[in-house]
Amino acid sequence: MERVQAILDAADRILAEEGYEAATLGAVGKRAGIPTASVYHYFADRNQVDAALMERHGRDIDELVATAAGGSEPGSLRAVVDALIDPHLAYARKHPSVVELWHAPGRPPVLVDLEEAWGKSQAELFRRRLIERKLIADDTPRLAVEIAYEAVDRAFGIAFKNSRTGDEATIDEARRLMTAYLETYAPKRPQH
Repeated sequence: MERVQAILDAADRILAEEGYEAATLGAVGKRAGIPTASVYHYFADRNQVDAALMERHGRDIDELVATAAGGSEPGSLRAVVDALIDPHLAYARKHPSVVELWHAPGRPPVLVDLEEAWGKSQAELFRRRLIERKLIADDTPRLAVEIAYEAVDRAFGIAFKNSRTGDEATIDEARRLMTAYLETYAPKRPQH
């Protein structure tokens, strides 16, 4: 386990400092102080290293979002959107490697698939949270929240492409987009 963590930590640092293309297994092994041949004992290929690192980041982000969502009961849709976006943004700023894994051009299909599956599960948790707080109708389609989540994810890619720390104007537009779109699914208020 110690060597696996050393490999993942080395990959994380290279991704953050040098970008996706630089994080080859040879570079990762060298940074970890482990011969490349030994890296293959733990991971069959680069995709497995990236996938394990992506899963580690996903678990960390899940915890941050759960903590933000479990805090005070935000009463508005925008407050709940902020409670979703803020932890993601803070994490991406602290861990630039996550931006490389999620948004670097030319990522292999395995990473795209992992990111899509994780995004769908996050969108469903977010949907349930919104329904529980009566901010969207009970019959809001899963697809609607998945689209909103995917749009924000795409905006994050643009924000971090424009700035290493995530362009604030783009992030603000993502907040507005998600809020305005999901407001169209707000429960209908009885008319008097």
